[in-house]
Parts: sequence; structure tokens; C-alpha cells
Amino acid sequence: MDSVGNLRAAWTRDFEVEVKLRYKDQNVAVLGAGLSGIAAALLLKDEGAKVSVLDSAEENKLLKSTIDTLRTQNIRVICGEAADRDSSEYDFVVLSPGINPASALAQNFSMRKIDTIGELELGWRSAETSVIAITGTNGKTTTTEMLAQMLNDCGQKTIACGNIGKPLSEVAREKIKYDVLTVEVSSFQLETIQTFHPSAALWLNFAPDHLDRYRSVTKYRAAKLRLFENQTADDVAIVNAVESLTEVRARKITFSAYSNRADFRLSEGAIVFENKPVLRLSQTKLRGSHNIENLMATLATGHARGLPFERMVPPLCAYEPRPHRCEFVRQIGGVDYINDSKATNLDAVEKALRAQTKPVILIAGGKDKGFTFEPLRFLVKEKVRSSILIGEMAKRIARDWDGAVKSELATSLADAVARAHATAKAGEVVLFSPGTSSFDMFKSYTDRGDQFRALVQALPQ
Repeated sequence: MDSVGNLRAAWTRDFEVEVKLRYKDQNVAVLGAGLSGIAAALLLKDEGAKVSVLDSAEENKLLKSTIDTLRTQNIRVICGEAADRDSSEYDFVVLSPGINPASALAQNFSMRKIDTIGELELGWRSAETSVIAITGTNGKTTTTEMLAQMLNDCGQKTIACGNIGKPLSEVAREKIKYDVLTVEVSSFQLETIQTFHPSAALWLNFAPDHLDRYRSVTKYRAAKLRLFENQTADDVAIVNAVESLTEVRARKITFSAYSNRADFRLSEGAIVFENKPVLRLSQTKLRGSHNIENLMATLATGHARGLPFERMVPPLCAYEPRPHRCEFVRQIGGVDYINDSKATNLDAVEKALRAQTKPVILIAGGKDKGFTFEPLRFLVKEKVRSSILIGEMAKRIARDWDGAVKSELATSLADAVARAHATAKAGEVVLFSPGTSSFDMFKSYTDRGDQFRALVQALPQ
């Protein structure tokens, strides 16, 4: 090996030692044994920490493979009430985004004033790669995936991660070289950042949500606004033009499907920048004004990174949306069945309804997240011929829409689909857009959407 090779090998060994010893001999508690918690625990272990994973669930309710993986790595696991009461001393705590800071588990540490960061912050500190961060009440996943696909096709190596796919801590642990990381971030993740600093921050939209976790819409918005907290004038903020974001210090690029004063705007069926069409919507596989804005935000990010529009357009035209997002399932007897299970808040339902041009039979409802469906009343009256309601919120939604639309309560999703099939007429749409979370009846919105799709596929022609 030549002298350059020796120097490179020595530097690599030193770098690896430095990374592994970042938290040498520090006692760290990771709260939550989900995907994010596991990723954080394994990263900390690699970097020299003595790690304990705590989860309020009893051990027999956690995945055995998860427990075995952690203990094989000499990571201590504490479950159930013992986790909530643990009095061990720790240098700091890593909070998984799914653990509410108000829970007994988290409060056990905050009351002792032990420094707490989130898994996103931990991954950011170890990743040593610039980050594009995407947030918004709706459209985060579509935009994150679309942006990653576009950047990779344009020669800028990236991965879609964070709140989708791999947690940021897992990506950091893998030590793969990327030009930039494309990271979806939620309000839950942003609650516990300290130094997280995206070079580009995307704010897609904002609407009330997660009021079962936040005391008010203001608290929810404040958590999301932390996205811009550590940005400087050298960074870029790509923001929806209809939002008032006085907190932003970074250079702004704006977009809007509704305002002509935005940098990226809509005109005659095309996305326009500096009065020139850069993407015709008829070329893409995405529909609805919300997806137009997702495309705008993606184009704006690529433009900020120096990519020409002619290189960005082909991968955007090739992009296909993921399931459960206004997904066309089947047509039966002239009736279209659409799976929008990803609609976990009112804003998503509004966008799905506005995208429909035919009378709608709407299946909605699910977990009670602490908000009313009253704001949709006038749109429902305009677009929906009949609503079929399920889950914890069914009766409350029926009261909110009383007089605006005929509503009936279903005992299950299967019952709702059967009722919709019996009710819908040729030329109408059966839209499954719940407007809230799935956890009262299903494992996730994916499970909920998969079950809807299977039920529709099983209907007679």
C-alpha cells in the first residue's frame, strides 16, 4: 500500500473509532421500543454508550424479536410499570416520537430534569450529512418520496427517511455516503430537537390535527415551526405562500396553487416559475390541488439545489403515488371506489372531496382525536349525497353533519362497504376518507386501507 493509501486507511480507522466513541461510557435511556427507539438504541450502542430501552408496555405485548435483538446487543430492556418507575441515573434520555412527553414514562425523567432529546436529534448529530426536511399536516410522505426519486434520478444520491422508511438514526448508523438526506419530519419529532438544522426546510401546509396530544392548535403549530428554528440566512425555506411564517430567517421560495404572488404558481394547467411553464400537470400521474403543491415544493427544492427543470420533469412525471392516497381501487356498475385511508385529519378529507367531480358516498370516522367535523359541514353538503360513519367518532360526526347530509352508522368497515355498495348509483364515487386515525379499529391507516381494498375487490360485479 502506498503512503496515500496508508494515510487514508489510518484516517478511516481513526474516524471509525471517533464515531464509535461519541458517547463512550455514557448511560443513556431510550424511551420506546418501536422502530425509532430500536434505531436509537443500536446507534448509541455502536457509539460507545451503555444503553437501556424502557417501554410502558408489558414485555409480553412487545415483539419478542425486538427484545431478543436488543438483549443480544447487551442493551438492557425494562418494560411495564418498572419502566415508569425506573430511578437509575442517566446522562441523557432519547425520546421516541410515539411517546407522549406527558406520559408517566417521559415524566419520570423530565421531573428529574434529565436532558432529553428525540431520535431525530440523535440521528442528525451522527449523520454528518446535510438534510432536506419536509413537514406539513398533509402531503409529507408523497413529497418526501417524490423528492428523493427526483434527486436520485438527477444524480444527487439521497434516501427518503425519518418519519417514513428508516429512522434517521438507522441511516446514520449505516454509514452510507449520501449527497443529502431527504427527511420527513413530524411535529412529534420536532418537539425534542436542539441542534437539528436542515439546509432546506419545506413547509407544505398546516391544518388542525393531533389535538389528542396537543392542548391547542397553537401548541401543535408551534411544534411544527421548530423546523426553522436553527436555520440561518444561508439556508433555504420552501413555504406555502398562503402561510404567514414570520419566524423564518432563511431565504424563502414560495409556492401556491391558489395565489398568483407565489414564486411557483399555477397557470393554464401548468406549474409556472418566473412566468415560464416548467411542468404541465397532464404529464404527471398525480391529481388534485394538494398534489400540485407537492410538485411545486419538489421543483422548488431541486431549483434551490441547482438542478435544471428539464432534468427534474421526467422523474416527476414517472412518479406514482403510494397506496391509500386517493387510490383508485375499482369500478363496479359505473361506481368508482377510492381508498383514501391516509386521510387522518379534516384537511385531507377536504382535499379529497374537492378533487371529486361526481356525487360522493363518503365513508368516514375512526379514533376520537379531540376535534369536531363541523368545519367540513358546508363542503359535505355540496359534495356528498350520503355518508356512512364508523368508529369512535361515528355518532359525533353524525351530529356535526345533521341537516347537511343523510348519515348512517355502520358497525364495521365491512358493513360500511356493503351499505355503500347497496346505496351508490352509476356515475357516483364511494370515497373512503376517514378524517381521523385508525387505532380504534385497525393497526394503522395502512391496515385500514388494505382491508377496504380487499372488501371492495370482493364485491360482486
